[in-house]
Amino acid sequence: MEAGFVVALALLAFVVVTIAKGVRIVPQGEEWIVERLGKYHGTLKPGLNVVIPYIDRIAYQLVTKDIILDVQEQEVITRDNAVILTNAIAFVKVTDPVKAVYGVTDFSEAIRNLIMTTLRSIVGEMELDEALSSRDKIKARLRESIADEAIDWGLTVKSVEIQDIKPSQSMQKAMEMQAAAERERKAVVTKSEGAKQSAILEAEARLESAKRDANAQVMMAEASAEAIRRVSAAIGEQTGPMAFLLGEKYIAAMERLGEKDNAKLVVLPADLQDAVRGLLGRKG
Repeated sequence: MEAGFVVALALLAFVVVTIAKGVRIVPQGEEWIVERLGKYHGTLKPGLNVVIPYIDRIAYQLVTKDIILDVQEQEVITRDNAVILTNAIAFVKVTDPVKAVYGVTDFSEAIRNLIMTTLRSIVGEMELDEALSSRDKIKARLRESIADEAIDWGLTVKSVEIQDIKPSQSMQKAMEMQAAAERERKAVVTKSEGAKQSAILEAEARLESAKRDANAQVMMAEASAEAIRRVSAAIGEQTGPMAFLLGEKYIAAMERLGEKDNAKLVVLPADLQDAVRGLLGRKG
């Protein structure tokens, strides 16, 4: 009796375990790969599924939601031999579970390494300034380049974002020194241009001043000549009026000479009229 009870209990346990192994509930957002005797048999979709216990086994459990892959930072050498640091983040989705598990050993690591090598190749074709300012261009080319490989692995690349792209520490120092030198050069050029314009304006001012002085001298000479002609016409052959005018100017000049601080002695001619006649070059 006891032996029969034990057998029945064992049989019941076996049935329970068999049912438990044969019934599989797949959660939403996942798909399970079933192998039968070591060979791919089918894919279990979300919900209640039944498999043959002890013959079928769940080989892989795949997440069909978008997977976030963080691509680690790496050094990349540009076409002009500059070293920059860049990293990325990719959003991929498993669209064919069979290819994802049987097409590559580890699809996450494979797509991550593919992004790293492709990113190095794309940036290596650019110069430093172009690479730093072409984030969207790099992202578009990167996604296009890995799309075919991802499809072969049963993956769809939803998006690839460049998280950071910057020069290395040594390159940053070199760029800062270059920027400082460029600013200094521009300052020297600006200062030189200012000095040049100042010299040109000064030269033009001197030229204009010389022209005006020359015109003034010409006008003064013409005025003096006209005055002399009019005085000569008015006096004619008479020396009296001329002597009077010259004498008056002579006396005024003597007065100014006597007002000077350094004038100690002023000598006047005894006969002012003869002196004036001497200035005229005539004799009375």
